[in-house]
Amino acid sequence: MSQTHNYDVIIVGGGGAGLMAALYASQNAKTAVVSKLYPIRSHTGAAQGGIGAALGNIEEDHWEWHAYDTVKGSDYLGDQDAIEFMCEQAVQSVYDLEHFGLPFSRTPEGRITQRPFGGHTNNKTGKSVHRSCYAADRTGHMILQTLFQQCVKNDTQFYNEFHVMDLILQDGKTAGVVALELATGEIHVFHAKAVIFATGGHGRIWDITSNAYAYTGDGAAVLARRGIPMEDMEFFQFHPTGIIKLGILITEAVRGEGGVLINGKGERFMERYAPNIKDLASRDVVSRALYLEVKAGNGIDGKNYVYLDARPDVINKYAALDGRTRPDGSPYRVTADEITSKIPDITDFCRTYLGVDPVKDPMPVQPTAHYAMGGIPTNKFGEVLMDENGTIVPGLYAAGECACVSVHGANRLGTNSLVDLVVFGKHAGIKAAEYAKGVDYPVLPEDTIAFTQEQIDRLRNGSGKENPAKIGQEMRTVMMDHVGVFRTEEGLALAVEKVKELRQRYSEVRTQDASTIYNMELLNTWELGNMLDLALVTAESALARKESRGAHAREDFPNRNDQDWMKHTFAWLEDEKVRLGYKPVTVTQFEPKERKY
Repeated sequence: MSQTHNYDVIIVGGGGAGLMAALYASQNAKTAVVSKLYPIRSHTGAAQGGIGAALGNIEEDHWEWHAYDTVKGSDYLGDQDAIEFMCEQAVQSVYDLEHFGLPFSRTPEGRITQRPFGGHTNNKTGKSVHRSCYAADRTGHMILQTLFQQCVKNDTQFYNEFHVMDLILQDGKTAGVVALELATGEIHVFHAKAVIFATGGHGRIWDITSNAYAYTGDGAAVLARRGIPMEDMEFFQFHPTGIIKLGILITEAVRGEGGVLINGKGERFMERYAPNIKDLASRDVVSRALYLEVKAGNGIDGKNYVYLDARPDVINKYAALDGRTRPDGSPYRVTADEITSKIPDITDFCRTYLGVDPVKDPMPVQPTAHYAMGGIPTNKFGEVLMDENGTIVPGLYAAGECACVSVHGANRLGTNSLVDLVVFGKHAGIKAAEYAKGVDYPVLPEDTIAFTQEQIDRLRNGSGKENPAKIGQEMRTVMMDHVGVFRTEEGLALAVEKVKELRQRYSEVRTQDASTIYNMELLNTWELGNMLDLALVTAESALARKESRGAHAREDFPNRNDQDWMKHTFAWLEDEKVRLGYKPVTVTQFEPKERKY
């Protein structure tokens, strides 16, 4: 038996993108959010540094500059029509958040204040520009709280702690989703005219990651099993400054405030890799620089990490050497109180997990798996694409990190994750409500819950020969070792074969907990299956791309190859194989050229 619920629009996922979609869809359609977490526990809350928008509150800035920086940051793989749309819309989106009640940090005059961030530049001078709008270092958390309150005000219905396990398609059109209720173990059918997936990324595939435990790629895996391709999965961003071993993020805002990266020789090494913008180069550049320093034996005490130094005397020293000034032209100097007030959560993290006070001690950091540039292919209105030709799946939408618009291309610019989710979450919600208004409820197939029940039965009744925890650890290790910051043909081929082996072994697992109420073992094991599917798609896509571009760095193909690889990867999961196709990048005004920082 199962319950059936009827809505015009169902949103899967209660993070920033899902709540933004719900806020706009609910204005014109009966809307519900189905989330495996309580919305304000979603991973958007971990976003620290800010949301990028060319407000020009501190100094001259233009959305066109933001667009160019995003294209350049993407290593020219981002679709420029979508990037222009996002950067132009970003300005109004920030003001909308302000009007919804988001408590942005302020200038003395009361305007939204802004700070520099990696890869954001004044396109005239090439120097850093103040573009990141922030609420201390809790920007994502504030976005979640603000949007959730607005959704409650709009009478959006929430189904919290429901795991969506299948998409319902009828005659090629979206008809809803099937979910398992955590509290009862009961299967629910959410019958809908339109469905928006906003389920976040899949960083738990790697061993060291900034991602929450919930980030297991559920939405992308569910759609992949229903024949929807994944786009550009080989591009996964490693953030350069994760807390050593734990992977917890130390925001780029620390470097925006003047923090510098120091190797085991006491050198500020980013001067060698990005002589103009130094520590504020894009994330792929900084991550590779850190990796190369460690490889050369320049890690701290010869180990696999370096220091991020935000002590005021160090910041002031390098600010003077760089000739850095305040917007009014005065010398740039900071105090311990200023640093602590601008990054209070980071200060607390470092004290709690490292026993380090950032204003007194340098912070040990290493690259951490952070953000999926690839995912469910969509256009700029969030409509999901079923092939390289742009064919739309009627009634199906995606937004946020699980989607690939593609505005991030081969490497996401810092602050653009929050821009992405508010801009494209909004337009997916608007478009889904418009679509729902013009169609009748699709007829549900007779076997609506059959595949969901089959997945559950398989986990309950497997042979039990294999241990899911062991499979998960082997997956994370092989992905970290061979599909990480640097990659080779040999390593990627090994990863593909290993993940195939792990997927075979996964068919032999059996859950021990037979209960139906809050059976986390069952759901965690199901999530492992999602990660294994996406790991295979990622490794196969990376093996096929024989060039280095953005976050995809091949030691055996060290150069970017625009002639052969200026194209997006489309990957279909077909049982034990991955079928690949490609589509060209949309170029409007910025022709590819060498990135210089």
